[in-house]
Amino acid sequence: MLALFYIFIGVAIGVSVWQITRIMNFRSSIANDNDNAAQGKFAIGFMAFLYAMMIYCLIFMNVIMLPESASIEGEHDDNLFNITFWLIGIVQFIMQFLIFYFTFKYRGSKDRKAKFYADSHKLEFIWTITPAIVLVGLIGYGLWQWNNVMDLSDDEAIVIEVYSQQFRWDARYAGEDNTLGLGNVNYIKGINILGVDMTDKNAADDKQVTELYLPKGRKVHFKFRSQDVLHSAYMPHFRAQMNCVPGMVTEFGFTPKYTTEEMRQQPEVIEKTNGINKIRRAKGEDPYVFDYLLLCNKICGASHYNMQMKITVVEPEEYEKWIAEQPTLAEVIK
Repeated sequence: MLALFYIFIGVAIGVSVWQITRIMNFRSSIANDNDNAAQGKFAIGFMAFLYAMMIYCLIFMNVIMLPESASIEGEHDDNLFNITFWLIGIVQFIMQFLIFYFTFKYRGSKDRKAKFYADSHKLEFIWTITPAIVLVGLIGYGLWQWNNVMDLSDDEAIVIEVYSQQFRWDARYAGEDNTLGLGNVNYIKGINILGVDMTDKNAADDKQVTELYLPKGRKVHFKFRSQDVLHSAYMPHFRAQMNCVPGMVTEFGFTPKYTTEEMRQQPEVIEKTNGINKIRRAKGEDPYVFDYLLLCNKICGASHYNMQMKITVVEPEEYEKWIAEQPTLAEVIK
């Protein structure tokens, strides 16, 4: 693999030298009207190709996008993305047309003389103030959404610690007191792999699991710790991500709005699942079934790609039944 990389670098350097040599050979050449006309037509042709690719991607590549947000808070992330996407898309669509059209319209000609245009305070005011106002609006909305996600004042929220280490996730639910016991790497010993301080009275009823169960419609308060290196807890369908930093606790919260079964019935999810299974059938692999996932979004080592945890969202009644079946740390660590 390293040899191929060196070969690629060598070829790239060779091509660069060749191109620079060609350019130097053109120093004495002067383009005539026919050359300029040809370049103008090439610009129009490239513009048509660019717009065709843009339209193709908008229509046919949409299937690779994430489906609707599975959390209430994530709806605003989607809104912010859509607003930004369409603003940039419209401006880019107009600007690309102007760039290529004027390249064609004002192509070089012996009969045309360029006009010197010093400045226009009116134009400068417009193209400075307009983007500034738009950016203030977008940044303001983004800050409001950040505060919304970081609002953890709901006393009824379920408190869950997500613990990261190379290359696995573990989770710890607060017990009846809804307060997690203290945790520190210095307490890691034997089966106490999360380093929970079992002398802390709040730790006895905590419950350690290897799969996240969340109730629909109830706020979940996540706290994150890392045992070794920097990880990043990424829950794409809930539009949530937070770094897990060794030596400190980070946190965020969201409210699930679709159960796993409900999300599986979403048209976008069905279409994506069918596309994946078409490929898997061709390879002779087992069919894929949609599940929410917790992923690591930081390259944390050789098996980073395999660092996943299943998330299941269920109705509140089913969640209460499941959590009641999980043993407490006091029962497991004796």
